[in-house]
Amino acid sequence: MRSCYCRQIEYELSLSSLDDARTPLGGGHHFSPPVYQKAFGTSYGLTAKVPLDSFKLTRGDRKSHIADNGSRTSLHPEFHDNCGSFILEFDEPVQDKFRYICVGTLDDPEASPPKGEFFCEQRMNWMPEIPGR
Repeated sequence: MRSCYCRQIEYELSLSSLDDARTPLGGGHHFSPPVYQKAFGTSYGLTAKVPLDSFKLTRGDRKSHIADNGSRTSLHPEFHDNCGSFILEFDEPVQDKFRYICVGTLDDPEASPPKGEFFCEQRMNWMPEIPGR
């Protein structure tokens, strides 16, 4: 089961393996959307990029918020309005293709570690580098 904290939202992913999901550590303290700071507590977020057709909501309803990500593209974070869990996000250019699933909502987040990072030059001093970035 993949779910929010209170388990009132559940979803399925149809992937042959979690390796089919691209999981980067993304952000950067100068360019990241404020949603990373608010949702993850840092200017980095750990999400898995999955094809839209691999995601299926099986229980509950998500709330959506439209936010400017700082580059004149709207970001659509979706969350559970009861427990506040951040479930996924997408931006306009990929809205018909992909979803960025919050790794913490997976059954086994340890199974999908970051395989790279972006905005590397903006990494905070205390953040270690991801090997193989």
